Formats: sequence, C-alpha cells, structure tokens
Amino acid sequence: MEFQLAKRVKSLTPSTTLAITAKAKELKAQGLDVIGLGAGEPDFNTPQHIIDAAVASMNEGQTKYTPAAGLPALKQEIIKKFQKDQGIDYSGNEIIVGSGAKHVLYTLFQVILDEGDEVIIPTPYWVSYPEQVKLAGGVPVYIEGSEENEFKITPQQLKQTITENTKAVIINSPSNPTGMLYSKEELTELGQVCLDNNVLIVSDEIYEKLVYGANKHVSIAQISPELKEQTIIINGVSKSHSMTGWRIGYAAGNKEIIKAMTNLASHSTSNPTTTAQYGAIAAYAGSQDAVEQMRQAFEGRLNQIYDKLVAIPGVSCIKPQGAFYLFPNVKKAVELTGYANVDDFSTALLEEALVAVIPGSGFGAPDNIRLSYATSLDLLEAAVERIHQFVNSKM
Repeated sequence: MEFQLAKRVKSLTPSTTLAITAKAKELKAQGLDVIGLGAGEPDFNTPQHIIDAAVASMNEGQTKYTPAAGLPALKQEIIKKFQKDQGIDYSGNEIIVGSGAKHVLYTLFQVILDEGDEVIIPTPYWVSYPEQVKLAGGVPVYIEGSEENEFKITPQQLKQTITENTKAVIINSPSNPTGMLYSKEELTELGQVCLDNNVLIVSDEIYEKLVYGANKHVSIAQISPELKEQTIIINGVSKSHSMTGWRIGYAAGNKEIIKAMTNLASHSTSNPTTTAQYGAIAAYAGSQDAVEQMRQAFEGRLNQIYDKLVAIPGVSCIKPQGAFYLFPNVKKAVELTGYANVDDFSTALLEEALVAVIPGSGFGAPDNIRLSYATSLDLLEAAVERIHQFVNSKM
C-alpha cells in the first residue's frame, strides 16, 4: 500500500550533513582512521554533581509527570540565572521548559506563525531554523550576513527586508556556525528596527557561556524594558553544561506566548523528562567551575589551531568569538584543487584525507565549511595537517 505523506514534510530540505556523516561512518566501519569535525556538542561528560542529582531524584521517587511547562523549582533556577547573568527579571508564567532548546524553538514557531507569515533569518544560519519555520507554515526570508561584517546583518538590511508579513527575526549570538557575537550597540540598533515595525525578536542564546578573549555576551532583552517585551529568549543547558542528551531547553518572554507554548506542549510532550529536569536544577544551582573549565579548554584549542588553519593555501577565516566552531572560507582552496564546489571538496576531503567537515551550503554559506573544535587538541592538529597536505597535493 502506498501512503501519501503530508505536504509539510515533503517541503523539508534534506540535511546536507547526512551524506558526509553516512560516508564517515562507512569508512570508520572499514577500519579507517577518520577524524570527524562535525560535532555539535561538547566532548566533555556532564559534570558529576549533575549526574548525581539526577540519580538521587530517581532514587527518591521523582519519576512521575511534572507540569507541562516544567518543574517550578527549575523555573526558579532559570529566573535566578537571568537575574545574575543578564540583570533581567522574569516570573514563572514567562518561562517554559521543554525537551531541548530545539523543540522549544519548534513549539514557538508553531504558536506564533500562520500560513504565509515571514521569519527573517540571517545567513549563515543554524540548519534547523528554516525547516522549523516551514513546518509551521511560515516563509523563511534570508538576509546575508557578509564576511566583511563578521557574518552579521545591519539595521539597514533588516529595515529593507521587513514587509507587512514579517512576524519575527532570529538573532543567534554567539552564532552557530560562525562563532560571531553581536555587540550591545549592534543589538540596540537592530532592536530599534524591530520595535519600530512590531517584529518579534527570537534570540537564540544557547552558546552564551562559550565566549572568548575580551568578548562579552549581551542579550538583546537586557538592553531595555521595551526590547525585553519584544523578545523571546531561547536557551538551555546542552552546550553550557555538556548536557546535549538530557534534552532540557527553555524559552523566556511574553506570558501570552509562553502560555500558548505551554498549551501546545501539554498535547505533544506532556512535560520535559523529569529526571533531566532535576539534573538541570543541579546544573544551575551547583558549582559552575566545570562550565568555566570547559570554556577555557575550548578557547585554548581555538588559539592553538587557528593560525595553522589559516596557513592552508586558499583558506581564510574570521577568528570566532564564541561557540566551538570555525567557519573558514575555502572558495580559493576549492579553485586551487580543481573541485566544482565546496560540497565536492568536502566529499574528497573525507574520502582521501579522512577528515569529515560540514559543507557550508547547509548553513546558507556555500563558500565555507564548518569545523567543530569540540574534540581533542591532538585530533584537531592532525585534522588540520591532513587538510593542509590534501590541498598541497592537489595544487
């Protein structure tokens, strides 16, 4: 029997990482020494005190349903976190905890978008933004964040792109895949455009704890009460506390939007996993030493590997300010090596040099590749050396 799939699913763009990931697994299964630089998660285990708290909660019988929007105790820790880190106040009915920041974002788009509503997405973008917008019946509208402007959009670009159908704009700082940060001044100007045009700001701050050098993370919601009211913050413990598999994320913002998200969650997930919520309480209430140690490790790797990467012929790269990705432009390297495009270059890099990278086409930046430095320094150095040798051998 042949089944007809829903149109909304047929509209999804297949992930550009699938072919590379599948090929890497195939080569590894053959016993080949493949170095994977595609990881979107820290390579550290979850801090022990978080694991212990989760185990203790189960032993104490905390294995039942929780409120759909999350445990009140976890909401209180999130409220304290916002007060401490951003100096902004939220109440319990302005926060929803969900099954990972990705699903919280999905739920947000489901409750704010009607058919044909537009969401402005700066490029390069995290791969799931446009797909989630499309699944909600919305229309992704792209603005190019040029390399000349550190992959960030300008107020003028935003103003020119807004139409009567624009519902929201996404700001991701620090960015996946570029690692770039928006300054307070840049956010203030972008925010004013949104206020002038009544556009909701979706601020993805999942990498806020991973910021390097003299750079500081600023949330657009902390700039003014008006911008706080206009913003939905998306965050979670996945990247900051190395809890990707625990699936705990949250949104903070307008109570009517949060209420609608809670109602939808009650009919989809029921509630985030109870045990994981107790782990997240410990993540925010306990010591943050492991968070800082991990940040320092990532910064050390970045500083060690950056100069070696940009020494490769045809490779240029803006040094990231946060997250754990390098996003080099390899257009000239592709030309030097005779490949048709970055996707073909990346495939050959995997098959011949045994290094798996993610082509930038999946992020709306076809001249770039994404390399994660969420792996050991030894492997990073070996991978960059392989890339260097690969390019040299093709010239």
